[in-house]
Amino acid sequence: MHFGIVSPPVPGHIHPFGALGRELIERGHRVTLFHMRDLESSVRAEGLDFVPIGERDHPKGSLPESLATLGKLKGLSALKFTIRAVAKTTEMMLREGPEAIRASQVSMLLVDQTEAAGGAIAERLGISFITVCNALALNREPDVPPPFTSWRYRTEWWARARNALGYSASDRLTRPISELVAGYRRNWRLAAHRSPDDSFSPLAQISQQPASFDFPRRQLPSCFHYVGPLRKASGRQVPFPWERLDGRPLIYASLGTLQNSRIEIFRCFAEACAPLDVQLVITHGGGLDAIEAASLPGDALVVSYAPQLELLARARLTLTHAGLNTVLDSLTYGVPLVAIPITYEQPAIAERIRYSGVGETISLARLNPVRLRNVIARVLSPESPFIDGARRIGEAIGSAETGVSRAADIVLGY
Repeated sequence: MHFGIVSPPVPGHIHPFGALGRELIERGHRVTLFHMRDLESSVRAEGLDFVPIGERDHPKGSLPESLATLGKLKGLSALKFTIRAVAKTTEMMLREGPEAIRASQVSMLLVDQTEAAGGAIAERLGISFITVCNALALNREPDVPPPFTSWRYRTEWWARARNALGYSASDRLTRPISELVAGYRRNWRLAAHRSPDDSFSPLAQISQQPASFDFPRRQLPSCFHYVGPLRKASGRQVPFPWERLDGRPLIYASLGTLQNSRIEIFRCFAEACAPLDVQLVITHGGGLDAIEAASLPGDALVVSYAPQLELLARARLTLTHAGLNTVLDSLTYGVPLVAIPITYEQPAIAERIRYSGVGETISLARLNPVRLRNVIARVLSPESPFIDGARRIGEAIGSAETGVSRAADIVLGY
């Protein structure tokens, strides 16, 4: 078969699709991702085929500019900027995606749950599609808070009312996207959607969360599958000065790929860990320049990029913005977390860290070196329940490639 991928243009979604794509290629199939030209090198590095679209309104160089702007924002302003950017790429996908996908003779689409254009395109072309949840599962339930909030899971009537208001606010914020998709569906004479959930595949919905790292769910469709992290070795080696690890308990710190220029947070990490008998490894993904990296206090080992899974196999604790991929990688190796959520669904992921008993969270507004140091000491203490909690979820996840194998089995079942 020839599988097409419809994904947001960011690493946190491309990498899981790359892992699933490589698994399908190893099983004898072809996989192609369709998007703007800026993604070509990273997609081909994942081992996938690539077809560019949108070169008129997304010329080469436009994506780095957008991501650089986004990296300076936080909270609601970051969310609004993202919605405007998503609306623009969704329109590009709806306008040019069908013809490019038809011309490539794609048999089935693998559609990121956050990209509503994918399902509409599949219906337009008369081909099947499967939803892949690379972020938090977006399926709505009365007891589950919206994914951009830090609200706790509660089942009381007032919590359901609060959640309903939250979903209504979410619909207002994302209206530019939903109205855009609705307009194309009308023009294509496709049935109107009554709910965002209608855009998800009726065949299969695959989530890289384990069920143990979610709130209790009671209304998921029978085609929904928790498979665990979508990971598969790519053969690429990330250089790292392994000889500089000195045997002290290792703390791994990362702010992912979109929030990695926040030197004030990295400085807080370094200052908090400096007096502790630990070795802090900071990876900033190119978000800091050499002078900024050298200015961090203490003796942290600071690198632009690091082999995340290999380091987490040795780590005792992860400091994170609560990006889902870093959180799941940490839990795969039974590593507890301290989360400082910044924007998007990170507050909701941080609340799942608290709910599942695998770590603690600190709001960005309350973050300071002393408070962070005290939380680190509490999570790492011998009597800490978070270590056992992280190991429990790690055992449920299985090996680093268990999730992608399960996902490929599901995909190929259709």
